[in-house]
Amino acid sequence: MNLLSFYISEKQHHSGMPLYEWLLEEAKSLGVHGGSAFRAIAGFGRHGKMHEETFFELAGELAVKVEFIIDDVLADQLLERIRSQSMKIFYVRQSVQTGGM
Repeated sequence: MNLLSFYISEKQHHSGMPLYEWLLEEAKSLGVHGGSAFRAIAGFGRHGKMHEETFFELAGELAVKVEFIIDDVLADQLLERIRSQSMKIFYVRQSVQTGGM
């Protein structure tokens, strides 16, 4: 199994919708059983600028992490779908062990 995580800006859009929503919809259409989007409360990226959630913060400046726990085949299919759209999205793909108690 893979943990496939995408790190995007909340202001990024694709096909007329927020990018995090597009990623979730694309994964769902491939048959992925679940995915989640998490909005950051603070952080900085490659440019070193610190962003924090405050009352006065303008929308769209914080990061969103979108993640899926999926098998190799679905991970490859989702990444290929992103490539076919000529999109460049930073992601991390890790091998994970899953289970339930």
